Amino acid sequence: QRILAGENCAIVSDAGMPCISDPGEDLVRLCAEYQIETRVVPGPSAVISALCVSGLVTSRFSFEGFLSTNKRSRLEHLTSIRKDTHTLIFYEAPHKLLSTLKDLYETLGDRKISLVKEITKLHESVNRTTLAQAVQYYTENTPKGEFVLVLEGAVIAENNEEEMTLEQAVQLAKELMEQGHRPSDAAKETQFKKAEIYKQLID
Repeated sequence: QRILAGENCAIVSDAGMPCISDPGEDLVRLCAEYQIETRVVPGPSAVISALCVSGLVTSRFSFEGFLSTNKRSRLEHLTSIRKDTHTLIFYEAPHKLLSTLKDLYETLGDRKISLVKEITKLHESVNRTTLAQAVQYYTENTPKGEFVLVLEGAVIAENNEEEMTLEQAVQLAKELMEQGHRPSDAAKETQFKKAEIYKQLID
């Protein structure tokens, strides 16, 4: 209302780039709806900064933001990006880091990951490791600070022999069922038909 009344306003952040996984996004959307001119002055961006020091591929990447705290929504999100070959970037708070690392490992398999903590601050650190090693480390050490997770994309199979086996597809179906999903959801992620997976589940 103040902007509509004629004032010029600015949104500023002391911890990262405003409007990226930030309520400022809503303000920009409202301005667009009311034809209010908006301009951006580039500032620190944890997404890009973490990607630069990750040691992973930077030519193609996808910012996935914060994963949902709802277990079913998290699984749906991770399942949808299982085959993405570009680098994946997530934000995470320390109290949810371990559960997120476990979900990433269980859903996407073991991959290279760079955990960038407290970027541009006094205790900034970069831990270049794997998901399996990260789960083990943070099981034994309590996470502190805000994290950016830069994760290796899926590796493309060179031939069909490297595709998911029927046993793996059935196991995926069981895991999805435990989360309230239908077994048919597993078929969408594999080369197998629903009938093949159903048969194995029944047997």
